[in-house]
Amino acid sequence: MQIQNSKVLILGGWGLVGSAICHKLLEQSPKQLIITSLKLSEAEDACKALRKEYPNLASDMFVPIAGNIFTRKQWKDLPWADVLNDSEKRKVAISDIFDELSDEILCNSTLYSIIKEAKPDIVIDCINTATAFAYLDIYSTTKKVKSQISEGELSLDSIEKMMTNMYIPQLIRHIQILNKALNDSKAKMYLKVGTTGTGGMGLNIPYTHSEERPSRVLLSKSAVAGAHSLLLFIMARTPGGPIIKEIKPAATIAWKRIAYDTVIRKGKPIPLVDMKPENAKEIGSKFVLNDHAGISDMNENFKSVFIDTGENGIFSKGEFSAIGSLGQMEIVTPEEIADYAVFEIMGGNTGKDIVQGLDASVLGPTYRGGFLYHKAMEKIEALEKKNKLSSIAFEMLGPPRLSKLLFETHILKSVCPSMKDALKYKPQELSEAAVKLINSNSKLRSEMLSIGLVILYPDGKSYLRGKDVKIPANFGKNEIEMTEETLNQWCEEGWIDLRASSFAKWQNYIKMIMEQANSIVGDATSSRFTYTVDYWKNFEEIDEGKLVGWVFEYEDAGWRFKR
Repeated sequence: MQIQNSKVLILGGWGLVGSAICHKLLEQSPKQLIITSLKLSEAEDACKALRKEYPNLASDMFVPIAGNIFTRKQWKDLPWADVLNDSEKRKVAISDIFDELSDEILCNSTLYSIIKEAKPDIVIDCINTATAFAYLDIYSTTKKVKSQISEGELSLDSIEKMMTNMYIPQLIRHIQILNKALNDSKAKMYLKVGTTGTGGMGLNIPYTHSEERPSRVLLSKSAVAGAHSLLLFIMARTPGGPIIKEIKPAATIAWKRIAYDTVIRKGKPIPLVDMKPENAKEIGSKFVLNDHAGISDMNENFKSVFIDTGENGIFSKGEFSAIGSLGQMEIVTPEEIADYAVFEIMGGNTGKDIVQGLDASVLGPTYRGGFLYHKAMEKIEALEKKNKLSSIAFEMLGPPRLSKLLFETHILKSVCPSMKDALKYKPQELSEAAVKLINSNSKLRSEMLSIGLVILYPDGKSYLRGKDVKIPANFGKNEIEMTEETLNQWCEEGWIDLRASSFAKWQNYIKMIMEQANSIVGDATSSRFTYTVDYWKNFEEIDEGKLVGWVFEYEDAGWRFKR
């Protein structure tokens, strides 16, 4: 797409890659660059540096925004540990991660608010999302919970902290919020600069953080990075959304600067300490981790020559030499990543877009599969006739809405054998006929109840159910309040609805189908058209699967456009 006169949001724009991308974007004359970073000082420094280098650009060309995009707006400037150590905040955080996505969660999300308010044409995400989630370290918190269980001292705080460290629920919530924000702001493109988690190396990677080899924490980062890529792949297959791309560097990204200065680790300088030889400790039966006896402070911080690799930290000469050696992580520069990213945004094909690579590599529907599908349908229908039954739904595929729609369509088919006939009756008449069918046909009724569906009678006050119930879902509550609002929601999600309003909806679907088929201009035998009069057998029958497939496409907007 065109970058010129476009508003671009760069998440993580202060970092190594984000900074390089900003420089590259400016070659294409964007309208505005909105640069985010965790700290306001970082975002402002990035904008200040760009204004200094490009003094002739408009004063509002560079806009700084700060905050942790993975938290609520209220906490965006707080260290995550402060949130987790506050009981009330922690409970809200757990709800934000695990509850159904709601308007309340969206409106309080930092990420959603930034994108919604900025309304960018292009979003470039340079934040290392996989590291942000994986380095919460579920292993450490789980170890603490296990220890407390064995000692009989399990605390609620420990359980809640373990819950907040679960990677996949957080990643899923992040993608849900991101997708909604991109669509609501009408962004045209989202490009992610991702990670492999291991700098492109395999399970034999020798670099860990004092864990076993291969490191579970490091592999967690790779696992989250892979899950992230596949979720972006699915986002890219969602009709109506922005173009989705991901560049995934598989090497050490370096570098920002080379200097002699204070050595900073995890945002803090390293204080120098010493232990004189005469204070050497004797080997005993135990090593006490917090035994500081004999250790003296040097009252100064560690200073040395280093190379600054941005988010990956600073490396000594020896560390950089080792990691950049042939056969180790080796090096890719941020400028190369920026070149690929901007070229992809402009519509180029670098061959480095992960989403495009997955599209080209996955095995989709085949001609043979389509050919044999029809053969399989013929065989199933023949067995139905032979055994004098209808194969409707088993609640294996999900969601319950699918089973509900298939059974409701079957009820309609049992009452009115054709789509044309279904329009001859009033909704109330169809509802009454459906009740008679359900009351008299114990086999049909039993099938619905046995797979977990609930049947709501037309009065909206009585229902039939089996031992297993799919909707409402069981989230640890044995009793759930029943109101008109919840009943309508449950009927939408999975209850068989025998009310007249339900049959009016089915009649409306059929009218829409007929209008669609009859509105075809030109030769209906052309490959242009799918839902023709012939497809619907001239409306002389009701095919449960076909009708529900149409509802999923046109009512639920659930259709694929990539094969």
